[in-house]
Amino acid sequence: MNKFNNRFNTAKWPLLIATFLLASTFPTTPTVTQAAEQTAGNTSVNTSASVTAPTLSAGFTDELNQFDPVRWYKANGWGNGPGFGAGWRADHIEFLGDDIETKNKVMALRLDNDPCPTGCANKAYASGEYFTTQKYGYGRVEARIKAAKGDGLVTSLFTYSGGSGPADEIDIEILGKDTTKLETNYFTNGVSAHGKIIDLGFDASEDFHDYAFEWSATSIKWYVDGKLVHTETGARGPLPTKPSHIMVNLWPGAGPTESWTKPFVYNGKPIRAYYDWIKFTPENELNTPQP
Repeated sequence: MNKFNNRFNTAKWPLLIATFLLASTFPTTPTVTQAAEQTAGNTSVNTSASVTAPTLSAGFTDELNQFDPVRWYKANGWGNGPGFGAGWRADHIEFLGDDIETKNKVMALRLDNDPCPTGCANKAYASGEYFTTQKYGYGRVEARIKAAKGDGLVTSLFTYSGGSGPADEIDIEILGKDTTKLETNYFTNGVSAHGKIIDLGFDASEDFHDYAFEWSATSIKWYVDGKLVHTETGARGPLPTKPSHIMVNLWPGAGPTESWTKPFVYNGKPIRAYYDWIKFTPENELNTPQP
């Protein structure tokens, strides 16, 4: 499925198209279910769930010290629509030793011009995408991230429902063209007009910070370092309801998304976005921090 062609008129909605393009289209081969079976001993993944979002799984905190094939899948050997300038390679998800700033092991998504052995949809660059084998419902999704800096780049934390038909999605995106800003958005059945640009007050590429969103039947609330920065109540359109995979990726804009991301020019050196940890807390276990 090519979400770019199926969802939007490019002349009318360049910013919304670019935002929606962040969520990956799961490959035809393998499917998420097949991938989980291959890497996690037949772990069951419900990629077609369309019920209103219950909590499908218990919460977790992953320190990202090493790959956990039961919880996560590494995208490998495919690419998304024409707005993405990179295809996905599993070896572009790296688990590094002690980071100089955090004193912890971290996960990095690496973007470079390595060729993809299986073609990656003939993309010019390769990068990393990491997503949960299970879907999660209402609750808090959060990660500690140091974003990649540079025109054309997008560092992300998001949920994506996948399955057949129009998808639901909730986004945190940091664009490399201005890493002092955070962009929030959500999609319900593939429809969005909900983007918001947040002034962070710091450069997200210089240090790790905590980014989160809390999703319920009545609102989505986005947080930075524990501070509430934006709320959506459904006044601008129905809120997502579908249980979703938790995902992160790093990618360069291309073609129709370049008006949003700015054109990407590779300088010959690998580019990385860093993730210290990723956490999910079910709604019934939340103790919401005060703004």
